[in-house]
Amino acid sequence: MSDDLMISKTIDFVKEELKGAEGGHDWFHIHRVFKNAQLISKEEKVDLFVVSLGALLHDIADSKFYNGDETVGPKIARDFLESLQVKETVINHVIKIIENISFKGGNIDQKFKSPELDVIQDADRLDAIGAIGVARCFNYGGFKNRALYDPEIRPNLTMTKEEYKSSTAPTLNHFYEKLLLLKDRMNTETGKRLAAQRHKFMEQFLEQFYKEWEGKL
Repeated sequence: MSDDLMISKTIDFVKEELKGAEGGHDWFHIHRVFKNAQLISKEEKVDLFVVSLGALLHDIADSKFYNGDETVGPKIARDFLESLQVKETVINHVIKIIENISFKGGNIDQKFKSPELDVIQDADRLDAIGAIGVARCFNYGGFKNRALYDPEIRPNLTMTKEEYKSSTAPTLNHFYEKLLLLKDRMNTETGKRLAAQRHKFMEQFLEQFYKEWEGKL
């Protein structure tokens, strides 16, 4: 089976798996990350097949929707890739990408690095910031029935991985606990350039939000 056919079958598989998923982690999120990864890859020396599979499968079963179980996604991805008879070296690389791509809170806890992971991680983080990032953030907050903002609850920038995963803080806190930190954690030059633009939009959004909150506009 050709690489292109395997990618096509992966697209079909992910679309089916994520039917009815929460709006910020659905097929359209995957598609945007896939496109971002392709864009970034133009300036990087990477294995495009690994990048494509990793981008398409990186959120096949986000642990936040599986009671924090981080083993579900890698297992689903491995079983699917084995069904396509993808080379074991490629499967292992994709699994390591899935296991290490996510933001873990204030402290970085990443045990694996590769150029392909760098690209996909940047592509995923780009979708967490800017206009799309703002929309996804509030969509998920609504999904979890969280307050928009509470001036009495301050952002926590020193959370452990476990505290980060179990946080129920207002949605606006997430900007400070994750979204505004991503610009300085990009891996590639393309990612850094695009992140700077999206970061600026979020700063403008927050400035407008606070003015409206205080009744100044």
